[in-house]
Amino acid sequence: MITKLIGNSWDFKLKDEFEKPYIEELKLFLKNERASHTIYPKQAEVFNALKLTPFENVKVIILGQDPYHGPNQAHGLSFSVNYGIKTPPSLANIYKELKSENIGFTIPNHGNLTAWANQGVLLLNATLTVRAGEPASHQKKGWEQFTDAVIKLISDEKQHCVFLLWGNFAKSKASLIDLEKHLALTAAHPSPLAGGAFFGCKHFSRTNEYLLSKNNLPVNWNLPDHDLFKPNI
Repeated sequence: MITKLIGNSWDFKLKDEFEKPYIEELKLFLKNERASHTIYPKQAEVFNALKLTPFENVKVIILGQDPYHGPNQAHGLSFSVNYGIKTPPSLANIYKELKSENIGFTIPNHGNLTAWANQGVLLLNATLTVRAGEPASHQKKGWEQFTDAVIKLISDEKQHCVFLLWGNFAKSKASLIDLEKHLALTAAHPSPLAGGAFFGCKHFSRTNEYLLSKNNLPVNWNLPDHDLFKPNI
């Protein structure tokens, strides 16, 4: 029997992974953490990246490290925040790069990237949970083993995906990817701490060029403005 943890094709694809001993240890750790700390994202949103982007739809992977650790920010997608939350600095720089690539991108009034996930962009953090206000607090508890398995599964069983690896941590995952079958694009992290080194990478236009060259639909990177922010008329 396959547990419907995610509710789509990932449950079948990850069946063996979910049955490994480290998963039980991770579950116990998270149960204890939620009993004594505020944990982000909400439990129902931990697997949002996989829920919103079924295995068969994956064509681009944007790898993050940790969920955001501030109130109401994280909702299970790397670099993305809930509606109503100020766009974080790294995502603001992602938007600036998109705007500069002359592909018709308009900077939206929010930081919610669900529209990308619905097009096959897997917005995967390496660690899927975090304590409020304590970055990296859930690293090395088992999540990395799980998300490495997700990356390797995509590499092994799919073709012509684009992996966007930003910063040294993400670049370290290149060893999991079969570069004969897929494209991996690397750049500095979009964080302001990288001093603007991310700018000019042209990863978004290059991603679409590659997808088109493999007879795959390109990603519409535009994100519709959200009604929450529109003034009353």
